[in-house]
Amino acid sequence: MADSKVVKPATKRIPPAAGKGRAKGSLNKTTKTAKEAIALAAEKLGGADRLVEWAQEEPQNERVFWGTIYPKLLPLQVTGENGGPVETASTLNVAGLPTGVLAEILKARDAAKSS
Repeated sequence: MADSKVVKPATKRIPPAAGKGRAKGSLNKTTKTAKEAIALAAEKLGGADRLVEWAQEEPQNERVFWGTIYPKLLPLQVTGENGGPVETASTLNVAGLPTGVLAEILKARDAAKSS
């Protein structure tokens, strides 16, 4: 029988930039190109002045502007003062509540706070 030669599996070459990916927040080429094309078209169609004119043409157009177009400019995440959590305050009007209902509401509130 002839001698058999054991061949070790070759180690896989790793490219020097492997795993780096795109920088956080950077747009891919297609998105960037599409946004540039839309901005150019908007300017050729009259820009901001034409958008205002369009929104004032009919009440439905203004609803579309405030309900669909403008919200795209708003931040996706809302934070409170100095980047902290949003703080809310609630009031409860107890006038006219049957006897004992307020006590149940307060008990439920306290139970929720402790858990």
